[in-house]
Amino acid sequence: MATRASRVLSVRIERPRDAAYAFLADPKNFPYWASGLCSAIEPLEGELWLAQTPQGPLRVRFSPRNAFGVLDHDVLPEQAPAVHIPLRLIANGDGCELQLTLLRQPQMDDATFERDAQWVEKDLRAIKVLLES
Repeated sequence: MATRASRVLSVRIERPRDAAYAFLADPKNFPYWASGLCSAIEPLEGELWLAQTPQGPLRVRFSPRNAFGVLDHDVLPEQAPAVHIPLRLIANGDGCELQLTLLRQPQMDDATFERDAQWVEKDLRAIKVLLES
């Protein structure tokens, strides 16, 4: 498989990394800021969650809690390949930086990739406001 186009989108957050990580690592908190992923989410079996997404209900698998700030998650459509979403929280002075790598999916045109990037930027601004308030 060839490499795909990607874009790293980030936001600086004036909140200690550990406090931000505690909030972000809990899948129950995703509906508060990740409108591109879900409006509601509930646990399924094991590490799987059921998210109510703009495309309908989808299963999501989140990375286990860790000391490295890795918050990756995989969206698991029934009839399509999994979509891996790399998400990292990095200490930055007294605060932190949240970075999402947006990977262009196969058959995604330029306009859709740009729309996805704009949606991610909106969600990153939302988490900044939420965590800094």
